[in-house]
Amino acid sequence: MTAIGVQAQRLGGPKRPRHSFFESFIRTLIIVCAALAVVLSSVSICDGHWLLADNHLFGLWHFCTLTNHSEPRCLRDLSQAHVPGLAIGLGVARSVAALAVVAAIFGLEFLMVSQMCEDIRSWRKWAIGSFLLLVAFILSSGGLLSFVALLRNHVTLTSFTLMFWCEFTASFLFFLNAISGLHINSLTQPWYQLRGTAATTRKCDASETYPAW
Repeated sequence: MTAIGVQAQRLGGPKRPRHSFFESFIRTLIIVCAALAVVLSSVSICDGHWLLADNHLFGLWHFCTLTNHSEPRCLRDLSQAHVPGLAIGLGVARSVAALAVVAAIFGLEFLMVSQMCEDIRSWRKWAIGSFLLLVAFILSSGGLLSFVALLRNHVTLTSFTLMFWCEFTASFLFFLNAISGLHINSLTQPWYQLRGTAATTRKCDASETYPAW
């Protein structure tokens, strides 16, 4: 087989059809929603004020006492809230929530990079990105549940602030995008496996040395 024959074999190999409009739209929507979730979670954690109950504002970073005729009195010493284990518990909650944002950012990067080309590596990058979003959901949910568990004696449905609901929405979006990303990737997996096998065969064939006739 000549070099021209090897090149012709490469060009004649199976080619992936272009993404359909619906598939491209779904992948773009997943990336946009993941980016929105990162922004919501970041703003929520930076603000940190998640619970307002009995003139007390509980946050990840501060504990504030509210009065009618003066500015809120905020303390970084969370032990002043007189809630057992609050200082350590909220330290763990904000650390876990921050790690969720980090995992989501890396996952978002993998999702975006995977759309730069169409090969077996792009499928793997999309799978890694979706898995990292799932990790972000687990960490974010852990932070939310830790916060609620620590302040369970002060929690009512109307006591949660807007920032808490932003974090809750971000956690839900992490889960939704992760599951959607893994599902849409599983639908394209058979082609990529075939493509990878064919590419490996062609690579092995191309690496062999043939005499030129």
